[in-house]
Amino acid sequence: MRPLFKLIGTLYLAVVLSVQQGDDVDVDSYVQSETPIAKAGVLANIGPDGALSSGAAPGVVIASPSTTNPDYLFTWTRDSSLVFKALIDQYVSGQDTSLLGHIENFITAESIIQQVSNPSGTLTTGGLGEPKFNIDETAFTGPWGRPQRDGPALRATALITFANFLLSQNNESFVTQTLWPIIQNDLNYVQDNWNQTTFDLWEEIDSSSFFTTAVQHRSLREGATLATTLGQTSLASGYTTQAENVLCFLQSFWNPSGSYITANTGGGRTGIDANTVLASIHTFDVNAGCDATTFQPCSDKALANHLVYVDSFRGIYDINADLGPAAGVATGRYPEDIYQVGNPWYLATFANAEQLYAALHTWTTVGSIEVTSISQAFFQQFIPSITPGTYPSSSSTFTSLTSAIRSYADEFIAINAQNTPSGGGLSEQYSKADGTPVSANDLTWSYASALTAFQARGGVFSNSWGAQGLTVPSSCVPPSTSENPTVAVTFQVDATTVFGQNIYLVGSVDALQNWDTNTAMLMSVENYPIWILTVNVPASSSIQYKYIIKDGSGDVTWEADPNNVLDTPANGALATHDTFRN
Repeated sequence: MRPLFKLIGTLYLAVVLSVQQGDDVDVDSYVQSETPIAKAGVLANIGPDGALSSGAAPGVVIASPSTTNPDYLFTWTRDSSLVFKALIDQYVSGQDTSLLGHIENFITAESIIQQVSNPSGTLTTGGLGEPKFNIDETAFTGPWGRPQRDGPALRATALITFANFLLSQNNESFVTQTLWPIIQNDLNYVQDNWNQTTFDLWEEIDSSSFFTTAVQHRSLREGATLATTLGQTSLASGYTTQAENVLCFLQSFWNPSGSYITANTGGGRTGIDANTVLASIHTFDVNAGCDATTFQPCSDKALANHLVYVDSFRGIYDINADLGPAAGVATGRYPEDIYQVGNPWYLATFANAEQLYAALHTWTTVGSIEVTSISQAFFQQFIPSITPGTYPSSSSTFTSLTSAIRSYADEFIAINAQNTPSGGGLSEQYSKADGTPVSANDLTWSYASALTAFQARGGVFSNSWGAQGLTVPSSCVPPSTSENPTVAVTFQVDATTVFGQNIYLVGSVDALQNWDTNTAMLMSVENYPIWILTVNVPASSSIQYKYIIKDGSGDVTWEADPNNVLDTPANGALATHDTFRN
């Protein structure tokens, strides 16, 4: 263990032992002890000198040092941009001026990655939608859910934050010569592709995504402002026009009958998803009040959605069983999740708290809480008799609500604290049965989500991005529909193997590699002997497929004839339940 991690881990262990002696967790102590661990965890995963980032180019963020089950030793544009947005916020606010070198390396790394030809295309033919790259900045060419159109928007937002700071320091030359070309590439991609389908935040569903649409809207708004500042008025006009269209489309994700935001327009699931809470916190604007048009954290729609999303996990995780019906609980990606058997995620649970902290900040700033018929059920968790109306900060109702909601937000931090191991390391998930960390270890996004949640708890937020006072246009440009619709199929096969063997999937369509065993897709074995893989395949099609065994030397053993046959529906999702035929 590196000396810094050893010292921090020792301090953390002392706190954990003190807070785990009873049922209650001292959230203040956890935040104090986990903050330096989370910060060190982020920096450890950034090349070239991070303690866990061996082989990564300067400024490249590895998702996790995990290389097997799952292999996350790649750099994702989305994850990297969210991580560096958090670090840039710390730098420009003066919290940590030592981060400048990392930021400069990140800028250089992303300028290189933008130019790398990849399976999604080149810089000018769609390549910016490529989700992940090798950590040496070369293209990842294996099968994957591509394109993913949130990365360019998130990268633009991170770099615009840094650009605005440099302009405030009269450093316009670096902005115009170095940052703006990178930002413009991303904004042009968003402008040209916002109405195309995309693989979602979790890389499983090819449809329209609330998270992607929300962050695209933000990037275009702040991009237009920066373009105007730099004298690029024609570009600013184009970005603003498309931002209006994106904002209009964003409204279509609201599900009035269910009182929640539908995360994805495809996939056959309910659409209840952490995607929506994450979108709310990553498009929070300190000047926008409780605006429902942009789904601000304290808006009635975002709060109603928070209630539905959190409640969907109360009865499906054992570790939530003994918690009250209105307590903060562990949450995952979506209630139907089966990836790694479907567990709570640290970043999703932190996001629940962060949304509420942002809401509390806004209510205090505007001096009142407005309860509508849409948000009433959310507030009834704390005052069952509450009715729609506006409650000023001078009222006892305001005081009671803000106190109860802050405690509620802390409960989400507390359950993550209870399931954080003694060294403070944050994996991707923890077991829904007993809280044991599972899946990828030292997930960079988990650490970054802790940092932003803790800062929100302390009332520290980034500057406004321009959400204040926006209105939805009277007419909307509809998004494109995919010419080649797909459905998500979860392939499951009962297959017994020996050490060194793995099960792969191939089939008769491009999504299943056209029977090519060299590019066959490795299946997950979290629930051995059941092997699982979810793939988006053509809708309304008859597909043939087989499972194969590969050993350590690459030798292939085919499943016995005949081929498996699957007739896919026009929409939705389905699963197979196969047994490997020797």
